[in-house]
Amino acid sequence: MKFYNLAIFVLLGCAASSFTHAFVISPAKSLSDSSLRNYASFSSSHTSWKPHSSRQQKNQGSLSIDKKVVELPLLSLLASSKNSENDDEQQQQQLRIYNSLTRTKELFAPLCDNNDNDDKKVVTMYTCGPTVYDYAHVGNFRAFLTYDILKRVLKYFDYEVMHICNLTDVDDKIIARCDREGVSLVELTRKFEGLFMDDLEALNIQKAQGYPRATEHISEMVQMIQDLESRGLAYQSKEGSWYFAVNKKEGYGQQLINLDLDNMKPNASGMAGKQRNQSQSAQDADEYDADKEGARDFALWKAYKPEFDRDDATWDTDIGKGRPGWHLECSAMAKKYLGETIDIHCGGIDLKFPHHENEIAQSEGANDGKTFCNCWLHNGFVNIGDEKMSKSKGNFLTLRNACPKKDDVRAYRYLVVSSQYRNPLSFTTAAMGAAKGALKRIDSVLKNIDSALDGNATIEPNDKSNIVTTVLVQLTNFEVALRDDLAMPRASASLFAIIKAAESEFKRIKKAEKDEDESIIPLDLAGLKAVKDAMLKMDLVFGIFYDVPNPKEFDTNSADGECDEENLTIPDDILELVKSRTAAKDANDWTLADELRNRITELGFSIKDVKGGDPIISPVN
Repeated sequence: MKFYNLAIFVLLGCAASSFTHAFVISPAKSLSDSSLRNYASFSSSHTSWKPHSSRQQKNQGSLSIDKKVVELPLLSLLASSKNSENDDEQQQQQLRIYNSLTRTKELFAPLCDNNDNDDKKVVTMYTCGPTVYDYAHVGNFRAFLTYDILKRVLKYFDYEVMHICNLTDVDDKIIARCDREGVSLVELTRKFEGLFMDDLEALNIQKAQGYPRATEHISEMVQMIQDLESRGLAYQSKEGSWYFAVNKKEGYGQQLINLDLDNMKPNASGMAGKQRNQSQSAQDADEYDADKEGARDFALWKAYKPEFDRDDATWDTDIGKGRPGWHLECSAMAKKYLGETIDIHCGGIDLKFPHHENEIAQSEGANDGKTFCNCWLHNGFVNIGDEKMSKSKGNFLTLRNACPKKDDVRAYRYLVVSSQYRNPLSFTTAAMGAAKGALKRIDSVLKNIDSALDGNATIEPNDKSNIVTTVLVQLTNFEVALRDDLAMPRASASLFAIIKAAESEFKRIKKAEKDEDESIIPLDLAGLKAVKDAMLKMDLVFGIFYDVPNPKEFDTNSADGECDEENLTIPDDILELVKSRTAAKDANDWTLADELRNRITELGFSIKDVKGGDPIISPVN
C-alpha cells in the first residue's frame, strides 16, 4: 500500500481503506497470445518507436521524474494502513470514466482485472492518430494531450498501458498534396510524421508503444474485408469499390450516437455517375459511387481511378486494385496489435460519427459480434473565437505558430491538461496568459523550496506541521479527482493548495525578518520538503516539469548566403503563420495577430497587408 493515499486519515484519526483496484465490471476476456506476439513483433521491428519505460529524457534535466524513483520520505514516516469497511471510501478508490458507449460515468473495468494469473495489469488502449499530409494543429494536440493524461493516470494507479496510435498515410488529401507538390507518397508522409513526433516531444507527451502506418497493413485490411463479405456484410460495386452494408448490421447508428435512420433518403449522399467530373472524382468514394446499394453504406476499399489515383498509393490485391477506406485501417490494426476486444479507444468528439461508429460495425461484424471496445473516451473541441478550430474552416493554428516560444509550448500543455477534457476549450491570448502565470508561480515555489533545502541533507519529520497536514489532505483530494473521470481542474486546485501553503510559509519568514522578530518559529523545512515531494508526485500526471526541446528553425537563405527573391520558396510554417494571422485578424484578436507577425519577423520574413487581397510575404534583408 502506498502511504501517500492514507496518511491523511492517520493524522485526522480516521481509518483508511487499503488502496486496491476493486472494479466491479470485468468482461471475461484477456489479451490473446497472438496479439501479444504481433505487438512484440511490431515493437521490435520499429526501432525508432520503442516502448518507453520511463519519461526521463536527456534534455529534461533534474526535473524529469519517473514514478518508480519518486519517494516521499517525510510523508512515509507519518503513514500507516488500516482496513475499512466503508463502501463510500472504497468507491472513491475506483477509477470512473465517462463512457461514450453507455453515456454514463462508470467504473473502468479493463480486461486484465478479470485475469488473476497475470502479475502485470496491462490496459489495452487504441487512439486515432493524425493524417500525415500537413502539420497537426493545436486542436489536434488537445486530443493527444488527453490521451497522455489518461495514460499517465492509469500508470499512476499501477497499470501498464499497451498503447497503439495509427498513422493515416494514404487518403484523398495526401494524394492531392503529393500531386500538387510533385513528391512521392512516402516523401510527403514521412516528412509530416517526423514533424508530428517532434511536436509530441515538445509537449512532453509519452509516446505510444507503436505507430503503425496504414500502408504497411494492407493485407490485414484485405483479410477483414473478406471476413465481412463471408458474413454478408460487405459487397463490391460495379466500379470495383467495396462497401459495408449498413442495413445488414443490427444496431448500426445506435452505438455512440442515435442516428435517425428513417429520415435518411436512399442515395441522399450520392451523385449520378454521369455528373461526375475530374474534380469530383477526387472526392471520397462514399459520396461519388453511383453503384452504392445504400445511402449509409461506407467505403471499405476504393477502386483504382486512373484520373486521380497514383501508383504509389494503390495496391493490387485479391479484392482488386485500389486503396483502403479510412475507417478500415483502425479496425484492422487494433485487432492485430491489441486483440479482438480492447479496453479503451480514444478520439476527438468529432470522430464519434461516422468514424468510430463505423469501426464498431466493421470490427464486431468481422469478429462474429464480439465487443470491439469496452470504453470509449472522447475529448471536446478547441475553439478559436466562437468556432471549432479546423483545417476545413481555415482558422487553425499549428503548435509551432501558436506557441513560438518554449514557455508558450509548456503553457499550452498546462492549459489543456488542467481542463475538463470533455468540455470545449477556448484558445485565446488571455487563456494562454493565465496558463503562463500559473506555471511561473509553480516554478517560483519549487525554486524557492530548493534554495531553502539546499545544504540540509537531513530533515527530521514533523508530525505537527500544518503544511504536512495540508499536503496529505491535498494528495488525497488529488487522487480522488483523478479517479473521478480525470477531473483535472480539481487536481489543479489540489496542486495550488499546497503551493499556497509553501508561499504562506515563505511570507511568514519574510515578514518576521522585516520586523526583526527573534521569537519567530524557524522555517518549516519538513513541510516544504513535503510540498516538493507532492509536487513531483502530482507531476507524474501533469507532466509540466520538463525542458522544451529546441525547435527546428528554417534555412531561409540560398547556398551562397544570398536570398534569391525571384525564386524564393516560402516555407510551409511561414505560410501557416500568415494564414493563422489572417484568421486572428478576422476574429478581431489583434493581440494574437501582432504576436504572429512578430514570430514571422523572427523567422526572417516580413508581411505586408494588402487591402482586398492576400498579404505580401518577403524575406527580411
